[in-house]
Amino acid sequence: MQLRSFLALSCLLTSAAFAADLPPVPKESIAKKKELLFSDDFQGAKLDAKWHRVVDTFAVENGVLKGTQTRDQDIPAADGKPAVTKHAAVYGLELPTKDSVVEVKIRFEGNTMMDVEFDDRKFEGSHYGHLCRAQVYLDKVTILDERDGTQSNALIELRKDAATNKDAINKLVSSHVASFPLASKLEAGKTYTLVVETVGEAMRVTIDGTPVAYFKSPGIGHATKSKIELGVAGKSGLFDDIKVWNAEPAK
Repeated sequence: MQLRSFLALSCLLTSAAFAADLPPVPKESIAKKKELLFSDDFQGAKLDAKWHRVVDTFAVENGVLKGTQTRDQDIPAADGKPAVTKHAAVYGLELPTKDSVVEVKIRFEGNTMMDVEFDDRKFEGSHYGHLCRAQVYLDKVTILDERDGTQSNALIELRKDAATNKDAINKLVSSHVASFPLASKLEAGKTYTLVVETVGEAMRVTIDGTPVAYFKSPGIGHATKSKIELGVAGKSGLFDDIKVWNAEPAK
């Protein structure tokens, strides 16, 4: 079962990200779209075979993909039942990419976070092959290099003695994440078009055509991104009209 240690590190991530000097966000796209690899408007009777469940709960309702976080607290093992670890709801798309443009409509419906994530399950240098992601909150956008930062084996080792390694943990996390406050907060119940461009070691995020975040880090440049996953934390969030293009660096 997939576990996400970034949830346990949420406070650390926030302080580390805002403490860092944020890079300027390019006004122009860093990616040039090539062939369309995948699209889904969730209008069909059946979901495309490339979709699969990762962490419940997702369902198609009224032509949109609805994710609801049900594992919203840690529950210790008891009465013969296994422990439950707090975790965002996650839906996976089996779609190998290297450089890409992901476009998807999002709407907050009581949730706190929505994200687009890239993984490589065959990669053993990070927890569950996590590579990088763009997280969208109502008031900020955070880009994470998880391969070398928040999900790295190096961090897992450091956290075995968190008290002794506190400074090293902070340094490792802060150097692989950047969080950008939004000039105008997003509104619950309103639909936005989210675009995540990934080219080489750089990721750029726009919302309704406005550039809002940009970060460059080695893990983003991982050559084989075998999966794209959509995540929702804090009750329900809606996704619609997803498109994924292969891409190359913009001229």
